[in-house]
Amino acid sequence: MQTANSELQTQEIKRCSWPGNDLLYMDYHDNEWGKETHDDKKLFEFLVLESAQAGLSWITILRRREGYRKAFADFDVEKVALFTDEDVERLLNDTDIIRNRLKVLAAINNAKLFIEVQKEFGSFDKYLYSFMPDGKPIVNRHEKIPASTPISDAISKDMKKRGFKFFGTTICYAHMQATGMVNDHLPDCSFK
Repeated sequence: MQTANSELQTQEIKRCSWPGNDLLYMDYHDNEWGKETHDDKKLFEFLVLESAQAGLSWITILRRREGYRKAFADFDVEKVALFTDEDVERLLNDTDIIRNRLKVLAAINNAKLFIEVQKEFGSFDKYLYSFMPDGKPIVNRHEKIPASTPISDAISKDMKKRGFKFFGTTICYAHMQATGMVNDHLPDCSFK
């Protein structure tokens, strides 16, 4: 007689196709992507990472995630907001991150604005979910995953008005997927 665990192990695991066979990508897909989080630290982490990803593949950023964690004070928004010109130069010489001056400056700028939003709304999470229908995440049933939606349009437009950088609608939607504001696992995915 098989146990429930061994039955699960013998079932075929189906994933969305985008992680391919890359172990890091599969782990991210299985354990983070589309999983709801309301932790402001995690939301800031993905704000930094998604902004760094602009124009690059997500796997490029995932492979440098630990470098970003070290370079950006374990994603402590208060510390990043206080980064100086010396910190900018340190980051521009750090081979473990994407050394793009505009993205580095954007991360520091966005940290300051993140804190302003926290003060205004009580948390960055409350701000983001103020755009969501009934303040709840959306579980989609797409056969093809969109690059943006009217909600990501609205969030990115508001964030741009507030001064956030590198957070257009496509990056915003990727942030929403990464933090579980939307669950876009395909209908036959085992991780839906």
